[in-house]
Amino acid sequence: MNSSARWTLAIAVVMVLVLGAFVAEFVGSDDGEQTTSQSAEGPQAQDRRAADTAEALAGPRQRADLRPCPGPGVGPGPEKLRGIALECASDGSTVEVAKTVAGRPTVLNLWAYWCGPCADELPAMAEYQRRVGSAVTVLTVHQDQNEEAALLRLAELGVHLPTLQDGRRRVAGALRVPNVMPATVVLRADGSVAQILPRSFATAEEIEAAVGDLR
Repeated sequence: MNSSARWTLAIAVVMVLVLGAFVAEFVGSDDGEQTTSQSAEGPQAQDRRAADTAEALAGPRQRADLRPCPGPGVGPGPEKLRGIALECASDGSTVEVAKTVAGRPTVLNLWAYWCGPCADELPAMAEYQRRVGSAVTVLTVHQDQNEEAALLRLAELGVHLPTLQDGRRRVAGALRVPNVMPATVVLRADGSVAQILPRSFATAEEIEAAVGDLR
């Protein structure tokens, strides 16, 4: 190989190395920006997905046909729940949880759309509510950000209980409910916790026996 050819080859090698370094730096910089962005956002600190807009949920809400969430009761409600405001899944309105359960015996049923035992239990909760009538309020709390899936699951089950959307699981955290689903919290009319039941129920009779007489 003559001198001219060697110089040409050397220059070509240098150009390839420089180009490779440039591409690596560009890709690395882009990946770094993406990583920083994802890290800054982290898991969505929201109770529902960004995709679950009012427009997107209109159809699922109509299909689910949930009962409205109860209005404010008498008194300030349980201290541990004060300051927690959640969306009522039936219409998207904002509910102050402590005020909603204030002055009324309440059964909070904590669940998620992907939870098999929860799906088995929800119809039993609905039947329990039918039996006790207005003496006790059954309020379900959906603990996943996918609100659309929750509405579709309730529609599929034919369960129309009032439901709060709690993707951040703030109710469970405030009441120190074990990290299992389903779980049921029984509140007395004065706001005190009568029972925390980290288990599933198969029938309304089982629920009635576990909750006891709150009237």
